[in-house]
Amino acid sequence: MAARKQTDDTTEEQTGAAVVRTQEYAAGEGWSVGQAAPEDAYRALDAAGTGEPTGPVVHAHPGGYARLIVPKGAQITEGVKRELDAAKADDSEQG
Repeated sequence: MAARKQTDDTTEEQTGAAVVRTQEYAAGEGWSVGQAAPEDAYRALDAAGTGEPTGPVVHAHPGGYARLIVPKGAQITEGVKRELDAAKADDSEQG
């Protein structure tokens, strides 16, 4: 078996130092960016055929045409949060 040759670009300081990773924690469940969605989030689509979202965010398929915003357990991203906030704003304007 051939011995491996150490490359010249490796210094003693690099080989002797320990690498310590930071502790990573799960963000938990919730509706904030980076967290896991606690439930499915759907929004009904306009039945007139325009495909525009209507009504509030619901956590079970509302029947008819609907869009799944985020499934249970998926990470909340900036886009998901933006869509959830827009639905909340639309709902408060109508009601």
